[in-house]
Amino acid sequence: MFRTALMASAVLAFTSATMAIAQTVPAPGAVVMSAPDPNILRAGTQIQLKMSEALTTKGKTLRVGYRFNLEVAEPVLLNDQIVIPVGSPAIGEVTDVRNKGMWGKSGAINAHVVSLRANGRQIRISGAINDKGVTGTGGVVAAIAFLPVAGFFTTGTSAQFPIGMPVKAFLDEDIVVAFAAPSAPAPMTVPKPPGN
Repeated sequence: MFRTALMASAVLAFTSATMAIAQTVPAPGAVVMSAPDPNILRAGTQIQLKMSEALTTKGKTLRVGYRFNLEVAEPVLLNDQIVIPVGSPAIGEVTDVRNKGMWGKSGAINAHVVSLRANGRQIRISGAINDKGVTGTGGVVAAIAFLPVAGFFTTGTSAQFPIGMPVKAFLDEDIVVAFAAPSAPAPMTVPKPPGN
C-alpha cells in the first residue's frame, strides 16, 4: 500500500511539472501578428473600368470566348500615390451570348473581366458584366390576338455594352508596391559677395 501511494505521488508530481511546462511554452502554430504593411494594395480593392469597345448581339457575330478591351476610369491610390493610373488597359472575356429571336426573345451578353496592365505588370482582376435586351412579349401577345403567325416574327431587342459603359472590377491578388524614395532637394549654392 505504501508503495502504491509513493508511486501515485511520483506520477502526480511528474504530471504537475509537465503541466507547468506546457503552460509556459506557447502553443505550436501560434502566430504573432504585426502591423499590416502599408505598401500592399489588397485583394478585393475596387477598380472602376469603362468599356473601350462596344459589344452587341446585333448581327449575331459575338461569340463566347471573345476578348474585349476596357480601360481604368479612375486612378487607384495607395498612401495618396497613384498605383494604377487612369487609362491603363484591361481585358474582359465573353462567357455567354444569347441572340435575340422569335416570339419576343431578347438578346443577352454575360462577360467577366480578366486582367489589367499597369506599370509594366499584368494584374489579375475579377468582376461580372451583363446586359439583357428588352423582351417583346407584349408585342407577341398583341400580334397573336390579331394574326397568330405574326408572333413568330416579333423579336426582342439586342443586348449591348456601349463604349464608355462603367464596369466595376476587383483585384484578385495582393500587390506589393515599392514607392520611389523622395529625392532630396539639391544643395543651394550661395555666391560670395564681391570684394570678399
